[in-house]
Amino acid sequence: MVKELTTNIFMLTALTFLSLANLGMAYLEYDSSVNIELYHAVNPEIPDSFTYRGNITVSTLNSGISSINQRSLFPDEKIAFKKFVSRHAFYRLKATVVYTNGARRTFLTANKFCSLINTQLNDEFWISIDGSGYVNAITYMVPQMNGVDDCPEFELESLVLQDFNTEVLIKHTDLAPIPDTASYIQKLEREREARQRGETKDTRGFFAKYWMYIVPIVLLMFISGASNPEQNK
Repeated sequence: MVKELTTNIFMLTALTFLSLANLGMAYLEYDSSVNIELYHAVNPEIPDSFTYRGNITVSTLNSGISSINQRSLFPDEKIAFKKFVSRHAFYRLKATVVYTNGARRTFLTANKFCSLINTQLNDEFWISIDGSGYVNAITYMVPQMNGVDDCPEFELESLVLQDFNTEVLIKHTDLAPIPDTASYIQKLEREREARQRGETKDTRGFFAKYWMYIVPIVLLMFISGASNPEQNK
């Protein structure tokens, strides 16, 4: 019985790792580097038309040291920013994580054009890395300006767009401890075999043994008494 349960646990674990491998998330050593390619879509009318914006390099996952390289906005991209800023349209961004072992994972996010322009293209990337060295989340945001409307009315004629000024923040997420399932199952199996041989006795108190019967009776008596106040008088 124990061997059968252990075998089932092993098979379940193997299937889990195979599923992760199918997602392109094979094991990666923790203190390694990772590259994140950035693409953006500046035309909401063609939301899936992404062009290269730049890349983030996390040179060591352990310390979270990173650098970012970005190109300047093309003239037609600046025109698109001005065109869609008054429509409260969304600027879309795609971040593709490329690991040293060849695995890739893509994250999609968005923010309003007006929010970006209001902060003069100052934006932030929050990159979460798990205990195995994988990027499990990328959050794209713009700094909040207290007391200022995110989307005010802009003077488009005098609006001058600079290049992106981006800050990258690395966050490590801790994994919860993995329960020792195999040892627990073996313990239950030993207790079951001992009960079958009559080696163990139930040493629990009366209430601990029969609480599931006592509690409903007490509740029933309480409810019956509350519903018949005249009889109680």
